[in-house]
Amino acid sequence: MTTMTVNGRTIGYDDEGSGPPLVLLHGHPFDRTMWRPQVERFSAEGWRVIAPDLRGYGESGGVEAVTPFEVFAGDVAELLDALGIDRFVLGGLSMGGQLVMECQRLFPERIRGLLLAATSPHAETARGRADREQQARRLLREGMAGYAEEVLPKMLAPHNIAGLPATARHVLGMMRATSPQGAAAALRGRALRPDYVAMLGRIEVPTLIVVGRLDEFTPVAVARELHEHIPNSTLAIIENAAHLPNLEHEVRFNDIVVKFLRELP
Repeated sequence: MTTMTVNGRTIGYDDEGSGPPLVLLHGHPFDRTMWRPQVERFSAEGWRVIAPDLRGYGESGGVEAVTPFEVFAGDVAELLDALGIDRFVLGGLSMGGQLVMECQRLFPERIRGLLLAATSPHAETARGRADREQQARRLLREGMAGYAEEVLPKMLAPHNIAGLPATARHVLGMMRATSPQGAAAALRGRALRPDYVAMLGRIEVPTLIVVGRLDEFTPVAVARELHEHIPNSTLAIIENAAHLPNLEHEVRFNDIVVKFLRELP
């Protein structure tokens, strides 16, 4: 277990390999173990891979009513400062991808490349904000188990749940183990996120966009919109994957990302 106190909170993280830094931010309601296949592959490819547990998830502390996106981003910046890392490639999936965009908004000078996986740049709608609040209250009231069972068939394509039982157990286990308080705080913070669409055209660093063909949460159309708005971007669509292409087709996902990393200036 590797932990560090950041902004008054304990942050758990993996830090493996040596070379240029690559930082990976997990989605909701997961933890840093969702990146285990990527940490192993990319560190073997000559990268120093840092995968933190976001505040309120995994081994990271932080129980508050709301965790705004700028707080998550501040934790990332402070952790990297403490590790002596100035510039880095930054990647994230789903909520983690939105946090990547928040980091790009707040400290673009530190970022030399972006990975946006299964994510959306849009602000929450009024209906979406109400749904997030309702979901947060449910998690605080009932815990994570029922929610985890309900969303598993959208996180992973049903045929991958059947064909990859170990992966399905891992995903379900991450969701069940997540703190309801941490998840609720993040949901409320996510409901307040800004719209990132206007800033996409100002992104100057190479950007890789990855999406599963079967993703219901962030469909291919949203990934295409990201690609159209970000000038120096590449879009990769992974067939037969839903919202977690890095776990559903980890070899394909890893090969795509490794190619992107090797071509970075």
